[in-house]
Amino acid sequence: MTAASRRVVVGITGATGAVYALRLLDRLRATGCETHLVASPAGVLNVHHELGIDRRELESLADVAYAPGDVGAAIASGSFETDAMVVVPCSMKSLAAIAHGLGDNLLTRAADVTLKERRRLVLMVRETPFNLAHLRNMTAVTEMGGVVFPPLPAFYHRPQTIAELVDDTVERVLALLGIEGALPKRWPGL
Repeated sequence: MTAASRRVVVGITGATGAVYALRLLDRLRATGCETHLVASPAGVLNVHHELGIDRRELESLADVAYAPGDVGAAIASGSFETDAMVVVPCSMKSLAAIAHGLGDNLLTRAADVTLKERRRLVLMVRETPFNLAHLRNMTAVTEMGGVVFPPLPAFYHRPQTIAELVDDTVERVLALLGIEGALPKRWPGL
């Protein structure tokens, strides 16, 4: 499938790592993907704290943006076709809600829809260290078909800046989604 025909939902929660979300939205747009954004109130607060961006500016980075309380939005239904959803960053609270099928807001409902429709769900979880509840919730999501993808940097390509680390992680997510034009740094072997 070409990127131009792809539709990806992006969820942003209150965990640290807002830079990954903005870079993902930027790259999805550059590859021609249609993006649907839902950011939790804590996600918007964290984007503002870490990057100085307000809700309006954040929402302008997506093709369509939804309020987290809008449980009647298109992305709340499996009949609205999407290819994938990425929650970036994914807080432990959102992970728990997704793992237990709570669907208590649009973000967690869209993730639930993604799982029930057997579409690709990627959760870029941000926490350290993990406790047993975190690990069990990650296991539950994995057993349901989701992908737990902590944004852990690779160093074999010898990155010189934080931007290079962020970019490589985002490119790996794009490749995982099967997006044409993804450019992750590949391990060349020894």
